[in-house]
Amino acid sequence: MTIHAVPAPPSDPASEAAAEAPGRLTPMMEQYLEIKAAHPGLLLFYRMGDFYELFFEDAEIASQALGIVLTKRGKHLGQDIPMCGVPVERSDDYLHRLIAKGHRVAVCEQMEDPAAARKRGNKSVVKRDVVRVVTPGTLTEENLLDARANNYLLAIGRARGSSGSDRLGLAWIDISTAEFSIGECAPAELGATLARINPNEVIVSDALYGDAEIGDMLRSLPAVTPLTRDVFDGATAERRLCDYFAVATVDGFGTMTRLEATAAAAALTYIDRTQVGKRPPLAPPARESSGATLAIDPATRANLELTRTLSGERRGSLLDALDCTVTAAGSRLLAQRLAAPLTDVGTITRRLDAVSAFVAEAALREGLRATLRAAPDMARALARLAVGRGGPRDLASLRDGVAAADSALAILTGMPSPPTEIDEIMAALHRPSRVLKDEFSRALADDLPLSRRDGGFVREGYDADLDETRALRDQSRQVVAAMQARYAEETTIKTLKIRHNNVLGYFVEVTAQHGERLMAPPLNALFIHRQTLAGQVRFTTAELGEVEARIANAGERALGLELEIFDRLTQQAAAAGDDLRTAAHAFARLDVANALAKLAVDHDYARPEVDDSLAFAIEGGRHPVVEQALKRDGQSFIANASDLSPVPGQSKGQIWLITGPNMAGKSTFLRQNALIALMAQMGGFVPARRARIGVVDRLFSRVGAADDLARGRSTFMVEMVETAAILNQASERALVILDEIGRGTATFDGLSIAWATIEHLHDANGCRSLFATHYHELTALSARLPRLFNATVRVKEWHGDVVFLHEVLPGSADRSYGIQVARLAGLPPAVITRAKSVLAKLEAQDRSDTARALIDDLPLFAVPSRAPAAEPPPPGPGEQLLAELDKLQPDEMSPREALDALYALKKAAAEEN
Repeated sequence: MTIHAVPAPPSDPASEAAAEAPGRLTPMMEQYLEIKAAHPGLLLFYRMGDFYELFFEDAEIASQALGIVLTKRGKHLGQDIPMCGVPVERSDDYLHRLIAKGHRVAVCEQMEDPAAARKRGNKSVVKRDVVRVVTPGTLTEENLLDARANNYLLAIGRARGSSGSDRLGLAWIDISTAEFSIGECAPAELGATLARINPNEVIVSDALYGDAEIGDMLRSLPAVTPLTRDVFDGATAERRLCDYFAVATVDGFGTMTRLEATAAAAALTYIDRTQVGKRPPLAPPARESSGATLAIDPATRANLELTRTLSGERRGSLLDALDCTVTAAGSRLLAQRLAAPLTDVGTITRRLDAVSAFVAEAALREGLRATLRAAPDMARALARLAVGRGGPRDLASLRDGVAAADSALAILTGMPSPPTEIDEIMAALHRPSRVLKDEFSRALADDLPLSRRDGGFVREGYDADLDETRALRDQSRQVVAAMQARYAEETTIKTLKIRHNNVLGYFVEVTAQHGERLMAPPLNALFIHRQTLAGQVRFTTAELGEVEARIANAGERALGLELEIFDRLTQQAAAAGDDLRTAAHAFARLDVANALAKLAVDHDYARPEVDDSLAFAIEGGRHPVVEQALKRDGQSFIANASDLSPVPGQSKGQIWLITGPNMAGKSTFLRQNALIALMAQMGGFVPARRARIGVVDRLFSRVGAADDLARGRSTFMVEMVETAAILNQASERALVILDEIGRGTATFDGLSIAWATIEHLHDANGCRSLFATHYHELTALSARLPRLFNATVRVKEWHGDVVFLHEVLPGSADRSYGIQVARLAGLPPAVITRAKSVLAKLEAQDRSDTARALIDDLPLFAVPSRAPAAEPPPPGPGEQLLAELDKLQPDEMSPREALDALYALKKAAAEEN
């Protein structure tokens, strides 16, 4: 819907609204340009009365982004000044849309009343200043944030070592929840790290933004902000950190490298600038150790659809299937854990213990879910209050959160022998002061307004002075009603009304036919004429003026007293902030453990056994997303087993080579095993009858096909780039999922690539792997590679049709049933008939010796392992004959010599045969 922006009546003196003479700026426009120059690169929301106005290029950008009409106001350098505006009361909606498109906005407010400006002279302009810079990574407002997702600001700093090594320092902060993390990574790992953190905004130095190695990646992000070198100054980083947290040294924050401190200080500096001096409270920076989480590259995250489907939707993703949480904080924490599964067996086990405890206690689990539903989002309420954007409902959230903590503790005390995770949660829920809850309960009314400026949020009886002022205000209004009745009786004008507006204040209003009577003696001694309209005449009286003054004073004083109480309660909340945030995080942990238990019970998930071995044994495994979709349709999922554990006598994991037709379920089988490993290391139960998972340190998935036309990459090129990344990075602790490698090129090229890839996975990488293919020739490799196991997806032919049974069994397929699948897809019968004819002719050519020839005679497919390469094998007999033939020079030989040479070659060939 197109919105026509109607400029508000100017709040400044007449000079501000006057048209600008050619070549000369009005005082208002001079002020605008001065403020705009101080905030380059930002859209300036310039407050004028009830509207935020935008001018020049800002207006053109906003008009297109928001779909509002572009108008004009005066001239500058002989050209019309473009202008558009949005109402202040609806500004959050427009901000949300601008931020979603990657824009940053400076909000410029009127810092004084227009009446104060008029006192300085007719040409004086209302004082204005930027009170906040709104960016994608620094949001706190409830209606601008996704309640179920974190809103991270990520700072990236870089340092080059003397040896040429290159490291990146990272700091990511969610000011809406006070979370603050730091870490390091290599430039090659940045893509995977960005995919895991999923920041809403990234800040980097100008130099890094223009870097040849990673600049393209940074510039492709939806919201990246390059900043000047001083923001990433490592020499001042520690001082800036100490200043923000009001400490003498950063030693109390634990181990922190200089590079991490540089990134952390940059993030804090940016927050300081965007919040214009209002510093949101943050937790001390928590360092993330290298290798503490399961490494997942961006392609794998996309292929496995962990938090978003390939179309970008949450619905249909793994997160959507697993999310049984009932709180926003719990949903955010679940997404964090799913994005970064752990590699530490001890921590994983503690999480699983908590889930097991709730699985075993059905009544307790359901009772706790009801309590958790009443737990508000305390962390974000605290953040809004801390930066002056909170309201009475945020105070009520803290009150209700502490009350919910008491309810949860009452339930948890009934748990026999609670595990360590639950003990820690209970200790955290005890921390907030119950005095704060009692104080807020006494202070806050039952029905609370959204904004504190609306008043009426303090409970009657809490403050005697406020009650007295309210009584005076309310009684004065009753006096006005009594005055109206008395004036109507004295004038015998029954239609006489006492009304109010912002221009005249209180006034007496009668119809035009009665107006003359009030302006004539004796009534004109009481009624003073104010305004004549088309159908009404308005008057005032001395008595009405006195009452109006009392009402105005009482109303303003009552609101002032309420705002003082609000500030006092906010200070109490800030003083208890650390304890309240700890309890808020405890609620999230409790919600996640309880939700994973409900998921396990509802869908018959099993507790996995996670250890430090290289085991990978799954019985009755299912795909969690597909299974839930089938259940909704009244169907059941066919479970399958897999075992990639090292075979006896081997120290490395197995590779399963899976053959079978399209649509038989190979890709689903591949993905479900990867998801089961990921869910286990996240600390949740898994969709299987039994599972033992040796910790996976890196997860690779190359499933599906897509091109990258923007970077000039075909589908096959993307496939090869992703495969190369896997083969170059996978260690024996990795889990590799590969589907249809080599299918994007010519048959024998593709077969060769797939063949060599399997050998490299087996000999060089030594990782646990699932490899699905239609190249049936590859199954012959199991005769030479001891850790390669052939499996196939079972199908059955019935009267010319193929029935997919979705069972994975030992063995190999000899057909792909592609024509049957094509028929199911609806290809014309003539095409199907012709395809069958062509296939019959091709199958008549015996290709059964192809694989055997490769195994027996062509070691050229062998891939060098990480061990030193062996000496090349001696040339075969045929190669020796060709070498001898190549030495002959017929033009330099006599006929006799040529004949002797021919007899010699013939004799040699006969001896070899």
